Amino acid sequence: MNMNTLIYRPPGFSLRFIPVWRRNLLVWRKLAVASVIGNIAEPLITLVAFGYGLGSMLQNINGIPYIEFLASGSICLSVMMASSFEALYSAFSRMHVQKTWESLLNTPLELDDIVLAEMLWAASKSMISGLAILLVLFGLGIGLHTSTLLVPPLLFLIGMCFASIALIVNAIAKAYDFFTYYFTLILTPMTFLSGVYYPVTQMPAWLQAIAEYLPLSAAVNLVRPLLLGQYPEHPLRNVMLLTSYCVLAFYLATALTRRRLLK
Repeated sequence: MNMNTLIYRPPGFSLRFIPVWRRNLLVWRKLAVASVIGNIAEPLITLVAFGYGLGSMLQNINGIPYIEFLASGSICLSVMMASSFEALYSAFSRMHVQKTWESLLNTPLELDDIVLAEMLWAASKSMISGLAILLVLFGLGIGLHTSTLLVPPLLFLIGMCFASIALIVNAIAKAYDFFTYYFTLILTPMTFLSGVYYPVTQMPAWLQAIAEYLPLSAAVNLVRPLLLGQYPEHPLRNVMLLTSYCVLAFYLATALTRRRLLK
């Protein structure tokens, strides 16, 4: 088997990823409280500042109290950022700085097992952060509906999607500074185009057309109605969009990581 065939073959899946996932969990447990607080601090500050501040002037959007509109978008934003940070800074540290991946590859593990474990761990960690925010929202009287029971698995899917995309960036990054471009040029514009802070319908038609295919838009379109006690209009389309991003991005991340470490 030549090198290109080895690099670009479909990812391999096995249960060998579990010890790597568990190793990341055990390391994280030492700083779990500080980590969760850090991940939820910014969205909660935004929620309070904009939800109550701007919300006092902008009472509702399409009949929805602004703080509830904002809260249902902020939880998706938080999951996106938490999974991205973990799959970028933490994964890069383990791969490049701490040489943890190198040590793991001296065991019966394959590189595919490590990449899969990193993606699932980032998704798990971001879901924990999302659930912590959800508990705070319950305390504010937001999301107290039976439909909210569908939110946790969606948070995990959203985390998987953005972790997979971030691992592509991780595979091509030469240093931590490279991640700034991803946050500035990709995640920040996506945040403002995906209906987190205001309805997508307020934007020009050509921007709405772009927003329709963004993964964060799909996430908000799924989670917001559920937190409001409703059900999404096009659930299958949005779930398939997130899943497609996840599958394609995970394949590219695996291939690019192989190209970086196996050549």
